[in-house]
Amino acid sequence: MNSSKETFLSIIIPAYNEEKRIPLTLKKISEFLKTKDFLYEIIIIDDGSQDATSKIVEEFSKDKYNELRLIRLDKNYGKGFAVRKGILVSRGEYILFTDADLSTPIEELDKLLFFIKNGYDIVIGSRGLKQSQLIRRQVWYREKMGKIFNLLVRILILKGIKDTQCGFKIFKTEVAKKIFLKTKINRFAFDVEVLFIAKKFNYKIKEVAITWKNRYASKVHIIKDSIIMLMDILRIFIYNLLGHYK
Repeated sequence: MNSSKETFLSIIIPAYNEEKRIPLTLKKISEFLKTKDFLYEIIIIDDGSQDATSKIVEEFSKDKYNELRLIRLDKNYGKGFAVRKGILVSRGEYILFTDADLSTPIEELDKLLFFIKNGYDIVIGSRGLKQSQLIRRQVWYREKMGKIFNLLVRILILKGIKDTQCGFKIFKTEVAKKIFLKTKINRFAFDVEVLFIAKKFNYKIKEVAITWKNRYASKVHIIKDSIIMLMDILRIFIYNLLGHYK
């Protein structure tokens, strides 16, 4: 395994019941990164899966993916919790987290690396910019709900960011760890909390247009999780008033 002084990039992938998608995802990421001249690690956080996700990852790590690490959680805590866990144990100079379905192709990493190495603390992939290329869109009601959520976020607590929820973000390691030590949101609205804290600390954030292709079988329940996410926005507001993000 790469040492902390050698590892340039840590890739964090939260996974919940991803036995069907994780093999191809690992293959694509590994093949892409092997074309690079830096050392890396891939950390899979199995968020309490009830299928063979962990078993598959273990088989990959024993076979030929020795840069692969598995963290297995005892139950489903939520995407935010899983990402936080991966961030805090990572060892790279930079940390990328990406979704297990690779809706944002791993090749988009090059765009983010350019900016993170040129003065920015956080670079986020975005589906909300004019230059963004949505090859396969979500069904209309999911896309509409996403736009409404982002609008509410911009109005209520976080101005200036078009797309908080794209699961493709890269951080300087010291920045990521400082932020995630303060986060409290465990489910899908954690991205908003992370960016909110980053703004409070005056970190430089760059939003970058990416190519995005919707994958089917979303883990987000359109009604239940939308309500939870709205409640989490209220929690972020309250946590801020209580001084939790100082």
